[in-house]
Amino acid sequence: MKVFLTGASGYIGGTIANALLAAGHSVTGLVRSQERAQRVRAHGIQAVLGTLDHAELLAELADSADAVINAADADHRGAVEAMLPVLRGKAFIQTSGSGIVADCAGGELSDKIYEDDTPVQPLAARVARVALNTLVLDSASNGVRASVIAPPMIYGRGTGLNPDSIQIPRMIAVARKHGVARYVGRGANTWSNVHVEDLADLYVKALTDAPAGAFYYAENGEASMADICRSISRMLGFGEKTASMTQEEAIAEYGEGPTLYSFGSNSRVRALRARAELGWSPRRASLFDEIEQGSYSSQAY
Repeated sequence: MKVFLTGASGYIGGTIANALLAAGHSVTGLVRSQERAQRVRAHGIQAVLGTLDHAELLAELADSADAVINAADADHRGAVEAMLPVLRGKAFIQTSGSGIVADCAGGELSDKIYEDDTPVQPLAARVARVALNTLVLDSASNGVRASVIAPPMIYGRGTGLNPDSIQIPRMIAVARKHGVARYVGRGANTWSNVHVEDLADLYVKALTDAPAGAFYYAENGEASMADICRSISRMLGFGEKTASMTQEEAIAEYGEGPTLYSFGSNSRVRALRARAELGWSPRRASLFDEIEQGSYSSQAY
């Protein structure tokens, strides 16, 4: 298939692009600079200069492709609205995130676990993202084979231009800074997680096999922030030493949004539909193995 991919130079998008190429598809990627264009071309991607604000260009590229994957911005409604009208009879995959169920728990554990069909009542900061997911899924009634994939915490080394995930490297950097891995409050808050290459495999399967209107979480386990911090400490040679930090201290390290909706929250999801419907079977290293024996143990974050 000829696939138009936004976010081709990003962590998720770049890894998806390589998985698509390995599966025999061709990829046209949207990039924002000539320098990035040259670099993605070296990966076998046809590069087009532009941004998500270039509605006419997006519609043109979507119209000329067999399928579209949006891996650039989970909240850019204008880009989605530009592409959906020309995608009748084609596949469209929107990248969301399990942050739609984040709860601002301040380091406390929630027993709420979301399956693919569990109703979501998002916090105010994620209302627009949930509405955009609904817009995408509703386009199935207009002949678009639309689906939404919502990954949780993503880890592992990306295979594209940007090899680095977000949450784990930042936690490692804070641990190095303070000489101890630190979590918010009690650190009991828990996130599901998925290796970036396993996630890319799901996109490849969904591209050809997902039915119209399908929503998929993508996870292969979960871990509390305290347990993740213990793993980071072991990797850095700090033994089992970890430490708590207040929400205010975490905001100073990470910023308010990431602290409230990521490092201090819960996001517990189950990828039941992807496994049952698409035969998705994650096979990469677990989060703890990746931290202590994999890519993070060899990187100077």
